[in-house]
Amino acid sequence: MKRPAKSFLLVILGIFLGFPVFSMTYYTMIRTSTPEFCASCHEIQFAYNTWKTSTHVNNAQGFVADCMDCHLPAPHDTVNFFYMKTLHGVKDIVAHFIMDEYDHAEQREAAYLSFKNYQCLKCHRNLLHIPNKRGAMLAHRTVLYPLPGMEKKCVDCHRDLVHNRTPVYNYKQYQTY
Repeated sequence: MKRPAKSFLLVILGIFLGFPVFSMTYYTMIRTSTPEFCASCHEIQFAYNTWKTSTHVNNAQGFVADCMDCHLPAPHDTVNFFYMKTLHGVKDIVAHFIMDEYDHAEQREAAYLSFKNYQCLKCHRNLLHIPNKRGAMLAHRTVLYPLPGMEKKCVDCHRDLVHNRTPVYNYKQYQTY
């Protein structure tokens, strides 16, 4: 067989093998990226139920931040996104089969330690432009532009927004300005 014909056949074979593999990988990533899938593990049920009643779901703007928005890097950082998604999935599977008791407080603290400000800033972009809230704007400026040695994380101040068991949930109503 001549070289161009062999190359052409290899390209065709690559397309026929690559497309299904890519499609299955993409489909798997989409199916496993929903809060409902995360909640399919009983260890995550508490986090899912408290997330559903948090301001990350119930807010005046109608915006919903799901598990991936906070716990994974932005999807456009493809390699890091897939790596971290796989790492979280493996960790949860190991916890499911190995751990006798899933300690939510311990897992929550570990999550707080791992959070980076850019994860919050994916959604909260206009922190320096909050009408009628000068104190909040100044506080956010110290986090976004910290002096050396004065670095803070968003979760240092906003620690209890999500995944809290509360006796009463206050749902925000849509506001008109």
